[in-house]
Amino acid sequence: MQIIDILRAQTNDMAAAAVASVPTIAIGIVVLVLTWLVAKGAGRIAGALVGKAELRPSLRALIDRLVRLGVWLTGLLTAAIIMIPDLSPASLVAGLGVGSVAIGFAFKDIFENFLAGVLIMLRKKMRVGDTIECEGVLGTVEHIALRETYIRHFSGELTIMPNSMLFMNPVEIWTDADSRRYDVMVGVAYDTDLEAADAAIRRAVESVDHVIKDKPIQILANEFNSSSVDFHVRWWAPSSGAATIENRDQVIRAIKRELDAARIEIPFPYVTHTFKERVPMGAEPGEAA
Repeated sequence: MQIIDILRAQTNDMAAAAVASVPTIAIGIVVLVLTWLVAKGAGRIAGALVGKAELRPSLRALIDRLVRLGVWLTGLLTAAIIMIPDLSPASLVAGLGVGSVAIGFAFKDIFENFLAGVLIMLRKKMRVGDTIECEGVLGTVEHIALRETYIRHFSGELTIMPNSMLFMNPVEIWTDADSRRYDVMVGVAYDTDLEAADAAIRRAVESVDHVIKDKPIQILANEFNSSSVDFHVRWWAPSSGAATIENRDQVIRAIKRELDAARIEIPFPYVTHTFKERVPMGAEPGEAA
């Protein structure tokens, strides 16, 4: 009977405690509902304020999320303190401090990429649509998220690159300006009139539609190679990915056609073999063929 009495007393105490805690639980729920409403309104207000500034869409989304996250953290902490009377703000902050250290070690890479994503969004350079090259990855930026960036290759494949790689390594932005300079090496035979070759190459480059005519076209004699005199040909063209491939192809084709028309040889490497003894080329006199 003593066991039954003890269980009955404990049950009554638990029921009384539950009834006594109903007001605090109700207040906590009301705080959570108010937090949801305030977070929604704060997000709209932040969106309206940020909308007046010239910020990239991903950065606007980040600011909206941070505002909502701040409101929710405040509301959750307030609700926890109300519903758990023994939980003081000091103990809660201390617990969060210890927990944040443990979480920081466990999710180091995630936080590193998150912080790198925030810093990348704050940059003025590298926007969605830019053609970039980083750590051997070349393509067009499709989307910049908080932890990774989506890069679409010219061949169609998609690379998801961690933001920390883009932040800590050099990034070459091909489309930072509307145009960029391209170059190609062209070799001509040693018996070629270099002035005639220069004129033929210039005519070829100027005939290509993608080439920007307002910027200089340079045909520079570069070096004496093993089988040719090499020209370093440089020109300006649009910096978009598709134009990059097309204009180089058209320039090379035009140079080949113009040099062929001018009867200027583009030599392949010559190799001369020297033998210590005479090499027989056929049957010796008096020998059977």
